[in-house]
Amino acid sequence: MANFKLACVVLMCIVLLYAQNGYAVTCGEVVNNIIPCITYLQIGNSVTANCCNGVKAIFHAAVRSITDLRTTCYCLKSAAQNLKGSIKQNNAASLPSKCGVNVPYKIGPSIDCASIK
Repeated sequence: MANFKLACVVLMCIVLLYAQNGYAVTCGEVVNNIIPCITYLQIGNSVTANCCNGVKAIFHAAVRSITDLRTTCYCLKSAAQNLKGSIKQNNAASLPSKCGVNVPYKIGPSIDCASIK
């Protein structure tokens, strides 16, 4: 029980440190984390562990605030628009669930990121 309490205190300190330092998700982070998924997005088949690790990292970072969630959405939307002809939209939309991540929007070029709450 003491270890659990200590872990909670350490976790809260990390959260406060990020909040105080104004840490925010960047499109560079989102893109770097999604790069291992390009083959799946273009062709399909199986999702790699590296891809899922990147997807999990993206959405783990995005849950810190609505601003981070919206920034992540805008970055993914921009990437989807830029790659529109080369990726399969169904693959993009299904990627989070294939990696066990719950995302409050469908990834694609027509996402309404401003409506995320």
